[in-house]
Amino acid sequence: MKLLLLLFTSVKFAKLLTTGGTMLLSVVLYAFVFGWPYAVGFVALLLGHEMGHYLAAQRRGLNVGAPTFIPFVGAWIELKEQPMDVETEAYIALAGPLAGTVAALACYFYARHGGGNLYFALAYAGFMLNLFNMIPISPFDGGRVTAILSPRLWLLGVPILAALFYFRPSPMLILVAFLALPQLAKAWHFDATAPENQHYYTARLEDRIGYGFTYLALAGFLAVMTHDVHEMVGHLAR
Repeated sequence: MKLLLLLFTSVKFAKLLTTGGTMLLSVVLYAFVFGWPYAVGFVALLLGHEMGHYLAAQRRGLNVGAPTFIPFVGAWIELKEQPMDVETEAYIALAGPLAGTVAALACYFYARHGGGNLYFALAYAGFMLNLFNMIPISPFDGGRVTAILSPRLWLLGVPILAALFYFRPSPMLILVAFLALPQLAKAWHFDATAPENQHYYTARLEDRIGYGFTYLALAGFLAVMTHDVHEMVGHLAR
């Protein structure tokens, strides 16, 4: 009995309960809309993305909390220690879409080899969500990656968000725009010569080139796969 009480009051168990509980809640609520098989697969894709961030943060020695899920919003990890430089931030940010893309590719190849239409739908969701996350504006992962080039690049995300809202109006985009406003103000007033910015945003040229190339390559790949799989799903639905 004492052992059980110790287990239930332990910090690690509480973290596990938070992650598992919010995952289960997400699966249940998504299942009401999309059905159980899709709900389980979709939450697994979100978990894959977040575990990319989690493992990258751990690899850089940061204290990080396990993923937490909010149904119809997404998931995130809690960085209890913030990155000390922009390269570390870009490294952790890029790891999420990379892991998420691998998970979406697994669904895609399984679907191509007899896995069924469900996995085409999951592959499309995975590619689309990771592409959405590559928008170059903070708090998206794309904004945190492109910051290694310059936070002023976040201003490029404004017309992208505006176009998305024009073609696909969504309360989620309004929430994202609200969260992005302070970051846009920071980008607008960014002073590269300020001591705090020189300390945080200084990066080697090879790191800037490497992250910039990887960002463009991944965003381009996700755009192509999102379009192609969308066409496949549309054709299968006919």
